[in-house]
Amino acid sequence: PSVRPRTYGSYAQLVRLHLVPGLGRTRLARLRPEDVQAFLNRKLQEGLSPRTVQYLHAVLRRALGQAEKWGLVARNVARLVDPPKVARPEVRPLTAEEARRLLDATRGDRLEALYSVAVAVGLRQGEALGLRWQDVDLDRGLLTVRVQLQRIGGTLQLVEPKSPRSQRTIQLPTVVVQALREHRARQLAERLQAGAAWQEHGLVFTTSIGTPLDARNVVRHFHRLLAKAGLPRMPFHVLRHTAASPLLAQGLDLRVVQQVLGHSQIALTANLYAHVMPVLLREAAERMDALLR
Repeated sequence: PSVRPRTYGSYAQLVRLHLVPGLGRTRLARLRPEDVQAFLNRKLQEGLSPRTVQYLHAVLRRALGQAEKWGLVARNVARLVDPPKVARPEVRPLTAEEARRLLDATRGDRLEALYSVAVAVGLRQGEALGLRWQDVDLDRGLLTVRVQLQRIGGTLQLVEPKSPRSQRTIQLPTVVVQALREHRARQLAERLQAGAAWQEHGLVFTTSIGTPLDARNVVRHFHRLLAKAGLPRMPFHVLRHTAASPLLAQGLDLRVVQQVLGHSQIALTANLYAHVMPVLLREAAERMDALLR
């Protein structure tokens, strides 16, 4: 009950496909650290990514931690094993020129406002697709993240955001407010055209009959727009990084950027965007130089 439905499903899949077949024949009390280490090593050799093997270790460690609390084992042997190290992928946001080319390619597209929001305020894909009109105040230029759209058990559902900090209110740039106003007018026209086929969900970004957008279809749509803009294929999540990098590069306080992005910890913001640090350090040096002169 303490984990989100999607997380639970992910844990269950790891247990069913890997942990039970790999370790299920070993009696709990006889499980040794070397058994766990050999299991993790074997999974790496079988071709699983270090990140997936790291998740396997985390799920097993949590399960054995519960067994330890209940007195079923004397110690949690998974804590005595080192999971594989995972290299953090380098964040490569769009440059300002590339972002403009992408937005130019969206002009007139029915989802033009989706990309404006993603590039300007860095919403996660599920947050953007779960955005409701009741969460947007166009008069005041405010957007509040309260839910996100996820596929759970084969159906699209609105669920709570990733963490408590993910629930946040963001001030929108004027250009995004205008894009959302135009999008609302376009959506009202689609609603009239659909007639009885329209299914009202209160969502900002929908299909042409009002139903929630599937993330996979949005990614395919995004890739077509990238090709139109002459840009290489990349994940939708790069738009979130594209929103954050210029904010930091312009010297905006790290805590403000953390609030905009909805990161649970400021260290996460700092680590993800360490590539911006040389720009900030150079600016700091220039300011100190001006002061001393």
